[in-house]
Amino acid sequence: MNDFRKDLDSLLGQSSLPATPDRRAFIKTALGTGFAAAVLPVCAQTMIKTDTAGLTAGEVAITVNGQRVPAYRAQPEGKTNLPVVIVVSEIFGVHEHIADIARRFAKLGYLAIAPDFFIRQGNPMTYTSIAELQKEIISKVPDEQVMGDIDAYVKWAGENGGDISRLGINGFCWGGRVVWLYSAHNPKVKAGAAWYGRIVGDKSALFPQQPIDIAPTLKVPVIGLYGGKDQGIPVSTVEQMKEALAKAGNKSEFHVYPNSGHAFNADYRPSYVEADAKDAWTHVVAWFKSHGVI
Repeated sequence: MNDFRKDLDSLLGQSSLPATPDRRAFIKTALGTGFAAAVLPVCAQTMIKTDTAGLTAGEVAITVNGQRVPAYRAQPEGKTNLPVVIVVSEIFGVHEHIADIARRFAKLGYLAIAPDFFIRQGNPMTYTSIAELQKEIISKVPDEQVMGDIDAYVKWAGENGGDISRLGINGFCWGGRVVWLYSAHNPKVKAGAAWYGRIVGDKSALFPQQPIDIAPTLKVPVIGLYGGKDQGIPVSTVEQMKEALAKAGNKSEFHVYPNSGHAFNADYRPSYVEADAKDAWTHVVAWFKSHGVI
């Protein structure tokens, strides 16, 4: 995972930020609130804030293999038979931005679920450096565990107002990689949206495959959204994935934004590029609709 560690440093521009009182003040414990100290300062002036009018939104929880796994859920109030989208966070967990993404999908008519995949390893919001967060949490979260948690929440969705025959998955950074892997894990996914998810990298017992490895057998169409200036995910790896999918006859689609770096959709961070984020969101919504996730 050394390559992932390097990616994180370059993506965020620095590997450590001091734990000042102001930064600690942002840390909260409830899902959908607060931000990890490691990504502060937060750019509040550019943050998109989607209200809950007409929605049922907040924390839910299920038990997976004896472990309580919470999630932030948002859906149109009083409605059932809803298309389902799993929202997979960055390494910083289910904070305000991720909850807002779920509400944006809910406003479009989706049952959106953002699970807390790191619940067993710890709370990302308590860490003040990327190195520490990577060492203590991210490097210890097995892909198998993540796939199982999503499977469980897909089942829950089907029992709680969702139509899992219309299933999509959307993820950012760490979650973008998960989108590729889960789309191979569960062929019932209609479509995926991978925002700047890593494509190549080291493999280990906890991370036995990378997206490039599943490309030859991937059947699910995924839209990949990448920044041309992303220092951690070279465009050459995007081209590598594109070529492998084309050879396999997979109809995935890629959009590379030349003027953006990593995390260009993160409207709470300095990396945010409004024009590209809005364009990418439009493509994602259209992608899901065109593949039956609506």
